[in-house]
Amino acid sequence: MAELVIFVGLPGSGKSTYYFANFAATHTHVSKDLMKSARGLDQKQAGMVETALASGKSVVVDNTNPSCAARAPLIAQGKRHGARIIAYYFDCSVKTALTRNQQREEGRGRVPRVAIFVTRKKLQPPTLSEGFDEVHVVPCE
Repeated sequence: MAELVIFVGLPGSGKSTYYFANFAATHTHVSKDLMKSARGLDQKQAGMVETALASGKSVVVDNTNPSCAARAPLIAQGKRHGARIIAYYFDCSVKTALTRNQQREEGRGRVPRVAIFVTRKKLQPPTLSEGFDEVHVVPCE
């Protein structure tokens, strides 16, 4: 059975690092950070997830996915394909996220500081009641 893994966490909380350490060999990586244009990111993401799940591949959606509303379309998409839907919540303080972000290379890797604060305001930890089959918490140091 294919898996749809949805990462939830602040920019700088270690989501991409965790993907490469734990899922790169088995799951397709979908990240808005890797998309060239800012236009239609949600549609592009949905298309990439659709392609992977339709071909029976497991996929990780590596974005902040901060709110229930942001995650709902992904969960619905996974359910349509009969995928096991798993959340990984990166429990990270704003202070740690700011520090890690500052250590990133300038350019696409580093986000404006305000993005971390804005995401924190929207951040709702994932719950089973949203439709997840599993919810894991990844603590940040």
